Formats: sequence, structure tokens, C-alpha cells
Amino acid sequence: MEPSTCRPNRPLKLFGAGNKSGTFDYFTEATVGKTRASRTDYTASEDDEVIANGVSKDPNALGYFGYAYYEEHKGKLKALPVDNGKGAVLPTREAVEKAQYQPLSRPLFIYVNPWSAKNKEAVYKFVNFYVDKAPKVASSVGYVPLPTEVYRIDHVHLNNGKVGTVFGGEAQLNLTLAEVLRKQKQF
Repeated sequence: MEPSTCRPNRPLKLFGAGNKSGTFDYFTEATVGKTRASRTDYTASEDDEVIANGVSKDPNALGYFGYAYYEEHKGKLKALPVDNGKGAVLPTREAVEKAQYQPLSRPLFIYVNPWSAKNKEAVYKFVNFYVDKAPKVASSVGYVPLPTEVYRIDHVHLNNGKVGTVFGGEAQLNLTLAEVLRKQKQF
């Protein structure tokens, strides 16, 4: 077939996160290579239900949103694999956990004031409780829990008072979370 006969002759209707969301920022940087550089001719919404429903009701629609909403609606949506040079990978819990669905999967972090964690016992206890319960809670809302090793590293960082960022203002798109958390901090 000639390439021109393989292309649909209908325009795509695009859906995605609103430009004030972290999902928008991350998706734009991961796909375009520059933050805030996304096209604007799409239906933007902070409500993932709007995106999932819009895509599912139009055979010419394409959208992006969090994996939890894909899992919830996968009976009426088709996921697209991504290929970061290592072969096409579909979004699955395992692919997300093993950092194989790159660059389109990202971790969610919490940040703790180190002074509060050290000097206010309630903050320290809460964060330890949070890290202990995170795998079960993440699964219950459709998120992919982090690998067990990452939760161990989180406890070590909290208990040793590790502060700073390992990102240096740039997304780390091809590292596992354990690799990211083992990097040396930068300020």
C-alpha cells in the first residue's frame, strides 16, 4: 500500500490534562522535550472522567491521562504502546513498576520539611505511617505501588534525614525509582 492510503482521512479529536496540572507538565516535557510547549487544539480537562468518556465515545479521538483511569475504563479504550528505543511497551502495572513504560510513567512524591520531621514527632510518625501504608492505598485507588525496595529506601532517607533533590530541575525519564533515589542530592 502507498503511505497515503494508510492514513485516515478524518481529523483526530484530542483530549488531555489541563495546562495547570502536573500531568500536563510531565506529559509535555516527556513527549515534546520542553515544558509548557504543548499544542492547544485539544479538549483540556482536569477531570479524567471527561477525557476517558470523550475518547471512548469517538473512534477518531486520542487522549492521555493517568493509568488508574485507563484501568478503570480499559473495556472501552485502547491503549497505545510507547517505544523509547527498546521496543513497543503497553501500559501495564508491571511495565510501570519496572520503568519500562517510558517516558510516559512517572512517580508521585511527597516532600517533607526535614526540620519538622526531625523536631516534630507527629510529622515523623505520620510519614513513616504513610510510607508503610502507601502500597496498599496506591493499589486501592488504581495506582501502581512502588517496588518494595523503593519503600525501604524511603524509610532510610527519612530516618537519616536525607534532603535535597536528585532531579536538578530535569525529569529522569529512563531510570528506575531505585536508581533515582540512590542518586546524590543536588540543591
